[in-house]
Amino acid sequence: MKNVVVIGGGHGLSVIVRGLKQLGNIRLSAVVTVADDGGSTGRLRAQYHIPAMGDIRNVMCAMAESETLLSTLMNYRFEGASNDVGGHNLGNLLLTALTQNCGSFIEAIQSFSKVMNVKGDIIPSSSEVITLYAVMEDGTIVRGESNIPDFNNRISRVFYQGDVQATAQAVAAIHHADIIVYGIGSLYTSIMPNLIIRQLRDELAQSSAKKIYFCNAMTQPGETDNYSLEDHVQAILDHTQANAVDVVVFHNNEIAPSIMEKYQEMGASQVYIRDEHHPYQILKRDMLQFENDLIRHDANKVRDVMEEIINSKD
Repeated sequence: MKNVVVIGGGHGLSVIVRGLKQLGNIRLSAVVTVADDGGSTGRLRAQYHIPAMGDIRNVMCAMAESETLLSTLMNYRFEGASNDVGGHNLGNLLLTALTQNCGSFIEAIQSFSKVMNVKGDIIPSSSEVITLYAVMEDGTIVRGESNIPDFNNRISRVFYQGDVQATAQAVAAIHHADIIVYGIGSLYTSIMPNLIIRQLRDELAQSSAKKIYFCNAMTQPGETDNYSLEDHVQAILDHTQANAVDVVVFHNNEIAPSIMEKYQEMGASQVYIRDEHHPYQILKRDMLQFENDLIRHDANKVRDVMEEIINSKD
């Protein structure tokens, strides 16, 4: 049994754990960002002063043993005015209620995970109410995770004000990990918010685990404009100040010109490999699906490449 820890947030993390939960030879843990401050999550965290739970909810649904009516209802979003329940996800409201009832965000996650029959552990990277900041290359400082992609500028680094405390469970998960996985998803607003927490960064630096990065297929407007694969990896290395990447998984799929045109209209471009030689291994695999002309990683293909990595003797 290998201890596999996936670090990230957003829908990309959900894709990875949806694939990994199918493997029988691993103990799966997801360390999830709580820095989101937009939408339903942002409203609830401001009103009740609790960590952001939107990414937790998504991962919980993805890691449920079977995605039943309950997991579907968790993602149900109420319509109506935003001064009422309008715009809120049912799962966010339930997690908020459980946190109020249990008195602990982590206990609420653990209790609801049992109800959802989650396969593995879902761990917030911090139990604090935290705000992510970004410094742009021109020196502009942007406050708030939801605001960072809105600036037409190049991100230099992201940071927190003050020393954010990691949860003990997240520190322990990384400490005992055999394999650590980053991604998929927003580089600066889903993955980095976890990696820049000092205690987690220190554990990563000391860890002998194999570290895998699933690189995005497309750039994200406002975050990674014109980024190569090497730019993505270098950003991780710069923020962790450690040997944080051993293997990069990248797609080898052909993307139809008609799909590329749609993404280019949205300001996105295809991530490319710039250099011929790398200090880390690059695995090119069939990773993508193109349902409804959207470029997405496929959970079953993620599962297959992770099974290959886990079973490799290197």
